[in-house]
Amino acid sequence: MRLVNHEPNAIDLRTTPVHLGLGSRANPVEGFAWDPEVLHAYSAAVAVDGAEGRMVTIFDGDGLGDHWERHPAGDELVVCLSGSVTVTRDADGVPDRVVLGPGEATVNPAGTWHAVDMAGPASILTITAGLGTDHRPRTGARPTEHAGTSGPRTP
Repeated sequence: MRLVNHEPNAIDLRTTPVHLGLGSRANPVEGFAWDPEVLHAYSAAVAVDGAEGRMVTIFDGDGLGDHWERHPAGDELVVCLSGSVTVTRDADGVPDRVVLGPGEATVNPAGTWHAVDMAGPASILTITAGLGTDHRPRTGARPTEHAGTSGPRTP
């Protein structure tokens, strides 16, 4: 995993996220993967940006999300690119849902537990704080009742 400077070619945000950093920098994250070793390397590489750094990526999916997550370091923007997406937030144990269609967006406030469900094939673009994200397994119980793990995974 490495941050690339001045990439002249097209970037596929599905496989190569872009890190937005201090000084208005935009660096593709070459060799990125959703595994602990790469996530740790990414966190170390962007630590200098602190809470201001952001990861931009596209997710394609179909069906219910399998986890809750929250981003303590900052807000997350979720943009529906295609299909239909439901973002569910845990508001003190009460589900707060917003349904998004193509071109619509919502903001998950910093520290708010949320899950994303896709009604059929759908794509979302996320812009997420680059520092640590907390995850919890998704079950019928409130997300705050589960043990979690940490890492910058989104949405």
